[in-house]
Amino acid sequence: MTADSSQSDIGGYEPGPSRPNGLLDVLSVAAMVLDAEGRIVFWTPQAEELIGYSAEEALGKYAARLIIHPEHMQSVTELFADVLETGRSWAGAFPIRHKDGSTRLMEFRNMRLLDDHGDVYALGIAADHTLLQRVETDLALCEQLINQSPIGLALMDPDLRYLMVNPALERIDGIPAEDHIGRDLRETLPFPDVDTVESALRQVLTTGTPLLDQYHVGRPPADPDHEHAWSLSFYRLEDAGGRVLGAAASVVDVTERHRAAAEADRARRRLALIASASTRVGTTLEVEQTARELAEIAAPELADVVAVDVLDSVLACRRKRRPDNGPEFFRALALKASYPTVALRAADPPGDLAAYDGDRLVTLCVHTGRPVLVRHVGERDLPRIARDAEGTALLAQAGVHSYLAVPLIAHGEVLGALDLKRTRNPLPFDDDDVVLASELAARAAVAIDNARWFQSVRNTAVTLQRSLLPEHPPHLTGLEVASRYQPAQATSEVGGDWYDVIPLADDRTALVVGDVMGNGIDAAATMGRLRTATCAYADLDLDPGAVLHHLDKITCDLEHYIVTCIYAVYDPHSRQCRIANAGHMPPALARPGAAATLLDLPSGAPLGVGGVPFETTTVELNPDDLLVLYTDGLVETRLHAIDDRLNVLLGFLDEPGRPLEEICDLLLHGLRNSDDHDDVALLIARAK
Repeated sequence: MTADSSQSDIGGYEPGPSRPNGLLDVLSVAAMVLDAEGRIVFWTPQAEELIGYSAEEALGKYAARLIIHPEHMQSVTELFADVLETGRSWAGAFPIRHKDGSTRLMEFRNMRLLDDHGDVYALGIAADHTLLQRVETDLALCEQLINQSPIGLALMDPDLRYLMVNPALERIDGIPAEDHIGRDLRETLPFPDVDTVESALRQVLTTGTPLLDQYHVGRPPADPDHEHAWSLSFYRLEDAGGRVLGAAASVVDVTERHRAAAEADRARRRLALIASASTRVGTTLEVEQTARELAEIAAPELADVVAVDVLDSVLACRRKRRPDNGPEFFRALALKASYPTVALRAADPPGDLAAYDGDRLVTLCVHTGRPVLVRHVGERDLPRIARDAEGTALLAQAGVHSYLAVPLIAHGEVLGALDLKRTRNPLPFDDDDVVLASELAARAAVAIDNARWFQSVRNTAVTLQRSLLPEHPPHLTGLEVASRYQPAQATSEVGGDWYDVIPLADDRTALVVGDVMGNGIDAAATMGRLRTATCAYADLDLDPGAVLHHLDKITCDLEHYIVTCIYAVYDPHSRQCRIANAGHMPPALARPGAAATLLDLPSGAPLGVGGVPFETTTVELNPDDLLVLYTDGLVETRLHAIDDRLNVLLGFLDEPGRPLEEICDLLLHGLRNSDDHDDVALLIARAK
């Protein structure tokens, strides 16, 4: 019989050991050859398996009599004759008789063959119709599942080159299916960790163990501006004989789940940031410190470069004019970057005053009282962000790609702006960032507003109080004095502590230290009234106890005020110091060569109690003796016993020969803390 080709003629293929083919094995395709008389001259093992007759039983037999039912005999004979005469092939389903007597429907393919002598034969190829139909259905189902599946599917050969991809994978990586074929992973995968993917696939090819649900994130060519996420699974493909055909990969787009998880994580971080801001911003009543705390919260969680600028008119507590399109003067309060960057050189250093025209974005922010968002900063935007041309170049060099300015608003008044820039963070600012920044700015604005009014009132009170405190007389006979006044650091207002040095007749000197219980301008004003009254009574040459008696009457007329006071008069000629005490801390006396002590004086009642006599005590002051008068803010704390603190005070007076200014500094430095809640008046006198 004439053959079209032989195995050795096909592409140099060398025959080798036969190995089963999976699909043919499943179908069990049988072949048989009939001569022109209809006798069987060729019979395959598959034919024996399919029809039941062995080759010995079938060869030489008339096929029609062996396997065809009598009622189909004529039809088969005519069909057989037509194939042999015309050479037209025939295909279809036909029932045959199995050796066991049963009837089975077979799928046939018949064609004519010619041998070298011109003799005619008929070739029949048959498979079980039901099995073939099931395989065809399975293949059609697989094809539809692959083509219609929302899961990206790819088949690859052992070299990891694409053999097939489905439409879903086309949509995922944005590359047409035909452009995948023959290409490797590196040419198509949008993942930055393609090496990891390739390594995983090779591991699957080697071990046969699937890898499931491998999470990967990247930016596909079809959507390069957004991050996507996929779940990848890898399987090894084998035929029925165990030969490795390649690998299959499934790609599930889990971008929505990824974004939802990312958004949930982002929301948690935002809530944590707001919670942190509630405890970290506004810890002090200092405008600059509050601004620094705001900047440190915002960088790097919200922005790479953060600046806090407040209107100069706000810091001066001047009434703000209605917004217009003109320039604004900003005082830079804080500047923070999450990493070293030239963008810092483009911003105003803290403390500097800068004027920004009305077309600048930060000016627009304070004029409108609304956030200004530039998601993607372009060349035209940078000049409206930077302070000048040099700043524009520096911001471009730093890679500023997104900008947000949020107003600082407290009690309906715009105080300034929170200025945010992104450089390393690749994401542009979005609406959620605007909400978060506005929340942080609102919290900080209230703290800044409280701090600026506190500082204004405090500065006013301190100015008033310092204006009421005396200057030292240019010359005192037989006496050297030094003094200090230090306002409280941790209270919202200053107090009413004061001291006075009053020259009297006959070379005498009156020394006064007092403390008005209370805070603020009212306390400072009361202190000024009592100081004026003390000077007037001192000129009357009254006994110290009598002076306190008159001051007590005045204080009783001042509503809700209690005052403690020490009044002493030193006579350099007699070396005597006469002292009266109105509920005040006892003076300290330090003599050369002896331990410092507290003077044992009748404590008396505070001024303002009324009807209590004040006694006068005489103390001798020899040359180089020190008399130390002070208010309770020097020694009282919330954590220590007063006796312990007084002992510490006496310990600092162990060298009374030191310069008086040095002793004042020593006492304040050694006894005061930065957060003490009370002010201090200190007066030291040394007899000469």
